[in-house]
Parts: sequence; structure tokens; C-alpha cells
Amino acid sequence: MIRPGYFYDLLIRNGTDFFAGVPDSLLKSFCAYVTDNAPAENHIISANEGCATALACGYHFATGKIPLIYMQNSGEGNMVNPMLSIADKDVYSVPMLIVIGWRGEPGVHDEPQHVKQGKITCDLLDTMKIPYEILSENEEDLPGQFEKAYEYIKENAAQYAFVIRKGTFDEYKLQNNISVEGKMSREEAIEKIMFGADSKTVFVSTTGMSSRELYELRDKYNQSHEKDFLTVGGMGYASQIALAIAMQKKDRQIYVIDGDGASIMQMGGMATVGSRKPSNYVHFVLNNGAHDSVGGQPTVGREIDLCTIAIGCGYENVIKAKTLQELEQVLIDVKTNNKLTFVEVIVKKGARRELGRPKGSPQDNKKAFMEFLKCGF
Repeated sequence: MIRPGYFYDLLIRNGTDFFAGVPDSLLKSFCAYVTDNAPAENHIISANEGCATALACGYHFATGKIPLIYMQNSGEGNMVNPMLSIADKDVYSVPMLIVIGWRGEPGVHDEPQHVKQGKITCDLLDTMKIPYEILSENEEDLPGQFEKAYEYIKENAAQYAFVIRKGTFDEYKLQNNISVEGKMSREEAIEKIMFGADSKTVFVSTTGMSSRELYELRDKYNQSHEKDFLTVGGMGYASQIALAIAMQKKDRQIYVIDGDGASIMQMGGMATVGSRKPSNYVHFVLNNGAHDSVGGQPTVGREIDLCTIAIGCGYENVIKAKTLQELEQVLIDVKTNNKLTFVEVIVKKGARRELGRPKGSPQDNKKAFMEFLKCGF
């Protein structure tokens, strides 16, 4: 295994001292080490991977140095546009190192949303003509891999990628683990929302812990899962899936269970929701100020005013709930107000250690969900 500190030191020795990206579970030890050791002005946990690419470009323009961006392989899609239309050798020719966590690697068991991306991770790099190497798990091999990478980057003023397999990095716990206040857990909030809905209400939950907790809460109370669309991939897009459903199913109330990191990642979607103003749409953002599913790295969720943003985007009824009692009152009110509603729910970081995952396949979820949407009641 690779010690994150050793990897970080090799980067610094090669002149890379700027880091931007979106945390990943396979990279969480490295991300935690960077958070603890890089100056704040040289490490930005970005809204999405495309933003990280643009940040890296700006840093290079300002300093002439080689920046690093990091991401889960699911983020390659967000990276493609700025990488090819800004950073590419045929455009501005921006040198940078890319570190990619390889979820869904063929032959390695993973969740279904990672299977396709895992198969084409390296193919996408080939298509973009970005040379890459799978990072060795042996520290003795790293100096040679770094020499090869930086030689290419410097000679071509271009990008080079390290693809990171599961278990490559040794464990490192975040020391600068900022406390995030909250009087309820995310799971407690989801439970309250679940029981505050009527029998016709449709749920669209975001990727990560929220969908897992909603699934297990249904099991806990012997409820079926057909009301819930679990957006197990596509971080940031639950609100748009829900918008289209709300516009087609005006007789049903649509509850979006979103997260602060997910909503920030594709925040432009809120403007689309606000412009359409579906009166049967309730957007819950469970804000714990962290990327909870991938190591607890911070978001800017607690540093910005999500409610003011929602108002600016056109949401008509905007509320912040800090306690279960406040959330309960919100749930009573939204049943009768018939307005596009945004609810920021302040929750604590963390989840149950024994939290499981959905047992059915995404196709099973889709089939049952579509049957529920057909119900006339």
C-alpha cells in the first residue's frame, strides 16, 4: 500500500502544490492528507470535476506550475468539456496531473452504478488522448512512475493520469475534521419526511447515504420500495429527474431528498426548477456540510445561504428546519400550500456504521417505480 504522505511528498518534490477535485472513497486517505497538509489557498474541494479542471487551468496561468486534480471515475464526464475545450494541447495546452479513483474496475465487486464507468475508465482517457498509468501499490515503483509522468507533462505541456485501484492507499484519518453542528441526523430527518408524506407521494433521493437510508427505513417499517426512485449514480441530478416527473404527474406530490454536496455540484438545476415552478414539488436539501459517503470531506454547504439561492432561483416557499419539530411543522404546511417549496434541513455528519445498501437492482427499482407512477388512486 501507498502511504498518502509519501505520495504527497513526491508531488511536492515534482513541483505540484495545488490540488482541486471532488472526494472519492478510493482516494479518501489521500484527500484527507491533502486537506490536513496543503495550504488552504492551494486546495479547493470543487463543486464538480469540470470546475476542478478549470481551477487547475487558472492556477497554471497564474503560476506556470503543474496542478493536480482528483476525482472518482464517475467524474470523468464532468471533466471532458473543460479538458478538451480549454486544457487540451490543441487549445491552451495546460499541463496537469489527474488522479482518478477506479470504481467498478472489471473483476472487482462494486455497486451497479459503477459497473459501466469502471469498464470504460481507461477507454475514455484513451479517447481524450490522455496517457495514463495504473498506480502501483508498491512504493518502490512510484519514483519511476512519477518520473515518467512528469517527463511527459513537461515535454508536451499536457495532461497525464494516474488511475487508482481499490486499496492502493494506506489508511489516513482526517485530522482537521471540522465539527458540523446539527440537532438531528440525516436518517432521522428522512424518517420524519417519509412519515410526513401521504400514500401518493413520490420520492426521488440523491446518490450516496440518503438513498441507502431511505431504503433501509422502508425495510425497518415493513414498507415497500416502489414509491422511491433511488438515484444511485449521477450525483447532482436527482432534482432534474424529479422535475420532469412533477411536470408529467401534476396530481402527485414529488419529494426530492437531496444533499448539500449534490445540490451544489449541479446547482444550475435549481434555476430550471424555479423557472418552471411546479406546485407539487418539494425540494429537501439535507445539509451536513460534508461529502459524507466518501470520507467526510467538507463542502461549502454551511458557508453559503442555500435558502437565499433558492429564492433567487424562483422557489416560492423557502424554509430552513433545524430541529425535528420544525421539520414536522414544515411537512404539515407543504401538504396544503401548493407552491414550489425548498426546505434546507440542517443535519449532523455521519451515518450508522452498519448501514447497508439496496438489495434489488436498479432495473428492479425502475420497474416498480414506474408501476407506482401509473397508479390512478
